[in-house]
Amino acid sequence: MLYAEWARAPSETSPTRALSLQTEREIMRTKIAVSAALGVGLVFGAGAPALSSNLSSTDAAKTSGISADVVPGQELERITDGKIEKGETAYVDVTVATLWTGPKAPRKVDKPALQHPVDLKKWNKNLESTDVRRGLTGKTETQAAYGSEVSVIETKGSWAKVAVTDQKTPKNKKGYPGWLPKKQLVENDRFGKLAEDQPRAVVTKPKSELEGIEFTKDTGADVSFNVDLPLIAQDVDDVRVALPGGGAAWIDIDDVDVYDVGDKPEKPSGKDLVKTAKQFEGLRYLWAGVSAYGFDCSGFTYSIYKAHGIELPRDSGEQAKAGKAVSSSNLKPGDLLFFSTSSGTVHHVGMYVGDGKMIHSPNASKDVYVTDWKKWDTGNEFSGARRIL
Repeated sequence: MLYAEWARAPSETSPTRALSLQTEREIMRTKIAVSAALGVGLVFGAGAPALSSNLSSTDAAKTSGISADVVPGQELERITDGKIEKGETAYVDVTVATLWTGPKAPRKVDKPALQHPVDLKKWNKNLESTDVRRGLTGKTETQAAYGSEVSVIETKGSWAKVAVTDQKTPKNKKGYPGWLPKKQLVENDRFGKLAEDQPRAVVTKPKSELEGIEFTKDTGADVSFNVDLPLIAQDVDDVRVALPGGGAAWIDIDDVDVYDVGDKPEKPSGKDLVKTAKQFEGLRYLWAGVSAYGFDCSGFTYSIYKAHGIELPRDSGEQAKAGKAVSSSNLKPGDLLFFSTSSGTVHHVGMYVGDGKMIHSPNASKDVYVTDWKKWDTGNEFSGARRIL
């Protein structure tokens, strides 16, 4: 069940109402700042008073669902030591981290993806050539979005090998493994505790922006689809989220769904999955991609299902074992279609959208698009369909 539907702005669009909402937003921001300075809590929830200065921070937290050790609106300390150690849990501290087969795998054109902050726009520009983009094949493993939890497997100089804990794979029981620069990670036990104990804000738009931080040359930092961050406060137009590297930022409430602790999205219909998938039509393919900056085929289906609370394995070969088999003559929207080599190795997956068509992210020369799946399958490689719902 959504935690904060009450906070959605009303539908009125008159200038007077728009001004009222803006004023309300500024008042709320001021109250949050005052509450932090005074050490009192704000109450957030249906029917809650705007400011509860007569409550202790603990009492206010009990009323609001916000953890008692987090005063809504307070600035959390920024983590700066960058210490990453084997056996520890860490968190991704860039918009999207790319995991590589090894520290020597990146090319010169990949430098923008190795920084903190990353410059994914520049990296994608460097990859405009199909041959250059195709050159990532065999060099990258997967990606992990901002705030993702990883388990540190080993370190080597300025690099760390990690497992992305929410990406299932037989390659490692802890999660999908790969190498990335240490500077793209942060160890922050408090963020981990907040992620466990707080309501969470999950990005539902292809991209959004964190306001009030300076990770990029712009006024904020881009965050991608499916980014999941702990909620520490909210007003009419925005939610305030804790950041993996410490501190907090605002994000537009219309760009997220907010869930109480332990809650997940309602079970989707096939049409829900298709609607989510079609947000990304025209997005260029990216080997190992799992974000709004580029998907590979299985990263696309993995991410769409994840957005609806359903965990698929990361790779197409394992996805082909999920759910139950269905006949190609009995397909429904949301079903997954698999394609294999002559030896039986699954190498591609798409999602059925209805009317004999599928949406998929096929290869380095293509974008995400909808096509007649039988006409697309010129090599007769279709090897089966699975129903996950």
